[in-house]
Amino acid sequence: MKYQMNAKGFTLIELLVTVTIVAILSVIALPMAELVAQRGKEQQLRAALWQIRGAIDQYKQATDDGRIAKDAGESGYPHNLEDLAQGAADIKDPKKPIIYFLRRVPRNPLVNDASIPASQTWGKRSYESSPDEPSEGEDVYDVYPLSEKVGLNGIPYKEW
Repeated sequence: MKYQMNAKGFTLIELLVTVTIVAILSVIALPMAELVAQRGKEQQLRAALWQIRGAIDQYKQATDDGRIAKDAGESGYPHNLEDLAQGAADIKDPKKPIIYFLRRVPRNPLVNDASIPASQTWGKRSYESSPDEPSEGEDVYDVYPLSEKVGLNGIPYKEW
């Protein structure tokens, strides 16, 4: 009499091979997922910097065009980032009393603490400070990330 086995299920070897393949795939996928997440944050950072810097330039242009009042000796740049979202009075056009430059101040995507206001997540450089050692002053000439980390492109975030 011949013994015939109709096995239903997996052998131990098949199970071990499957577990090994899944483990190898997860070891490869986790660093890739972290890289994708960091790349996404960097894209958000670039967009936020572009948006804020563009709004600062528009504010300065409006001041130079005489649409926003400024005192003698002022640079014409906004006093703080909130000025960009709150708007400024248009002294040339009585029909449009406020000029807005941003809907809201973008949050720095590298700062995870939601209790910090968006405008405080950025380093601010005044018009009178040097580019090598930016410091805050009476106006906002430029913004930069406060992070000490280095981007995927090898450039520290502070220098973006």
